[in-house]
Amino acid sequence: MSAPKRKSARGARAAKASGAAPRRRATPGTRRRAPGHETTGPRPVGVAILTVSDTRTAASDGSGARAQALIEAAGHRVVSRAWSRDDVAAIRRAARTALARADCDALVVTGGTGPAPRDVTPEAFAPLVRKWLPGFGELFRAASTRQVGTAAWLSRAEAGVARGRLVVLLPGSTRAVELALTEILLPELPHAVRLLGRFPTDPGRT
Repeated sequence: MSAPKRKSARGARAAKASGAAPRRRATPGTRRRAPGHETTGPRPVGVAILTVSDTRTAASDGSGARAQALIEAAGHRVVSRAWSRDDVAAIRRAARTALARADCDALVVTGGTGPAPRDVTPEAFAPLVRKWLPGFGELFRAASTRQVGTAAWLSRAEAGVARGRLVVLLPGSTRAVELALTEILLPELPHAVRLLGRFPTDPGRT
């Protein structure tokens, strides 16, 4: 039982002698970023939030409120908030209104991404999205296993590009919204918006 201790002590002495910094475990939630990926933009990103629900209102929309708080805490702007019932035509109308805003760079949608009969958010966005970004949904479902286990595969969360804006479809759960924003969306939001050419005089290239 003493051998591992001697080995550890020798390793510590060797590191001290060489001047090397001791290894530290990565902090949960931190991300290694590839060179050239910008974490900030020339201005705050303008984000519209759309909540899809038959029951939630401005007063009871905890997920939308949490999304707004996280977006603003990251230094970006929430340019509008809207609510729609679980209906394809109603969702599509609300989405088109948000995407028509000149100050909207990204649209975050919560609710309606499950397999239930009235979960129709992806269907509502299908004719609007010109390019899907499947990596978002893949990352979200992988991260969601920490919260809901194997039930994560029941989520149809996804992201895409519609009318030159980033569109992100999230579950209605407040915990899911928090997970998606803090670990996946917000760390890459300025970079994604830059790639779409939304920043002034920016060619939208890496």
